[in-house]
Amino acid sequence: MQLGMVGLGRMGGNIVRRLLRAGHHCVAFDRDPAPGAALAAEGAQAVADLPAMVAALEAPRAIWVMLPNGAPTEEALATLAGMLSPGDVLIDGGNSMWKDSVRRGAMLREKGLHFLDIGTSGGVWGLERGYALMIGGEDAVVRRLDPIFAALVPGKAAASPTPGYAGDPRAEQGYVHAGPNGAGHFTKMIHNGIEYGMMQAFAEGLDILHHADSPALPEEHRLSLNLPDITESWRRGSVVASWLLDLTAQALAQDPKLESFSGHVSDSGEGRWTVQAAVETAVSAPVLSAALFARFASRDEDRFGAKVLSAQRKGFGGHLEAPKDTTKA
Repeated sequence: MQLGMVGLGRMGGNIVRRLLRAGHHCVAFDRDPAPGAALAAEGAQAVADLPAMVAALEAPRAIWVMLPNGAPTEEALATLAGMLSPGDVLIDGGNSMWKDSVRRGAMLREKGLHFLDIGTSGGVWGLERGYALMIGGEDAVVRRLDPIFAALVPGKAAASPTPGYAGDPRAEQGYVHAGPNGAGHFTKMIHNGIEYGMMQAFAEGLDILHHADSPALPEEHRLSLNLPDITESWRRGSVVASWLLDLTAQALAQDPKLESFSGHVSDSGEGRWTVQAAVETAVSAPVLSAALFARFASRDEDRFGAKVLSAQRKGFGGHLEAPKDTTKA
């Protein structure tokens, strides 16, 4: 199949590469010509602007926008909507606010266009591991683009079968048609909120282990613990074994004191939106709320646990937080 990709950063570029490996034809555009040139050398068709992308794709077109949420995504979708023909599909695969996706879907339907909001998880490892996709939009459109999604996800062999599962077989491959427009990004928002809580639990637990030899303890109660060895052992047979633990163990193996990490932990919006959704639906979410607030606190503190969070973010998303500026009062 053909797909246009707008935005060739850490995620967009590797999505194109994974599709090329599966034999799909990709037309790629980024304001910076360098990533497009690199993908052209790998078999993609790089174009200089959005009109050239539209011209290069056969109708009905499918164009995936992979840009930062907010104005960049809004502008790209609006510009493309003015160029496309009825029946074409626009996809937002970034971390947009789900209410924006509801609005955008309605706006594009008025123009005869289809819209899919796709929550995309996999980070910088998605090229090799595959991406988990959470899709909102019309079922017929999702099924039309099934070969694209099937090429991007990890596949059924990536996890052991769930006993008794008799649902949509696409979910076993790694993607779910979550519902109408907004459902994809809402599901991804909650996914990321859960991720905040899981990361914070690892960070706090490892922070306690790190301080087990604290002078605040009686000398006979002080323990000198090897965190790289502990996390490595947890990866095998432990009930907390997970990809996040794998990334944490890897970071500790390379840098046991995590001295290369600042401990400044950013949040890209989904955690805030998850807490907002909890408030709007009157659902108690103390763990997810506390995990968000802990990220705020990390920007004023220098704790080992915050460095664990920073290491995890670099591990799955390639986010290397800027070192804390010690020159300012």
